[in-house]
Amino acid sequence: MPAPDRDVVIEELGKFSSLRTLAAAENNCRRCPLYLDATQIVAGKGQSHARVMLVGEQPGNDEDLAGEPFVGRAGRLLNSALREAGLDRCKTFVTNAVKHFKFETRGKRRLHKRPSAREMLACRIWLVQELRLVKPDVVVALGATASRSLLGRPVIIARERGKLQALSNEMQLLITIHPSSLLRAPDSEARTAGFAQFVRDLKLCADYLAAA
Repeated sequence: MPAPDRDVVIEELGKFSSLRTLAAAENNCRRCPLYLDATQIVAGKGQSHARVMLVGEQPGNDEDLAGEPFVGRAGRLLNSALREAGLDRCKTFVTNAVKHFKFETRGKRRLHKRPSAREMLACRIWLVQELRLVKPDVVVALGATASRSLLGRPVIIARERGKLQALSNEMQLLITIHPSSLLRAPDSEARTAGFAQFVRDLKLCADYLAAA
C-alpha cells in the first residue's frame, strides 16, 4: 500500500471541529489494512481540553474488544502510576498512535504485533487531529512507537526518557516507557524498580503542570 499522499493529509486536517466528529471519521478509516481484522476502531478518550495527553502504541486485545484505550492490564498499571505521580486519569486524554489492534493468532489467542512505520504514518492524521483539538500542555509518549509517531524519527527510550522537551511552541513532550513493558519484567524486583522509575517520569509532568 502506498504511503498517504501529503497533500491529501493536509486537506483532511481541516475537516474536524470536535472530537466527536473526529471519532466518527476514524470509525470509517481505511487508510491501512489493519481495519480488516480488528474488531473496531479505538479512538482517544478523555477530557476534550485536557492539560495532559497520554499516547500509547496501539490497542491491545482488551481494548479492541471494549473499544476504549488502556483498559487491560497495562491500563491498570498506568492508572496506578498516574495516581502515585499525582495525576488524575479522569482529567487526561488517552489515545494511541495507531487506532486498530494489530495481532497474530496462536491457537485461540491474539498476540500483539508491533505496527509498521507505514501503518504509523497512515494513522498519524488522527493523532495530529487529536493534538489540534485537545491542545494539551504536556504530551506523554508511552513507548517507542508513540515517540516515533510524535517526533517523526526513531527514538531510543533509555536515552530520551524522563525529561521534558518542546513538541511545539504550545506543547511539551515527555517520553517514557509503555506500561506493558513492566508486565514483561523478569521478576518482581525488576518490576517494582521499573514501576518506581515510571512514576518518577510521570511526576515530572505533574510538577510542570503545577508550576505553569
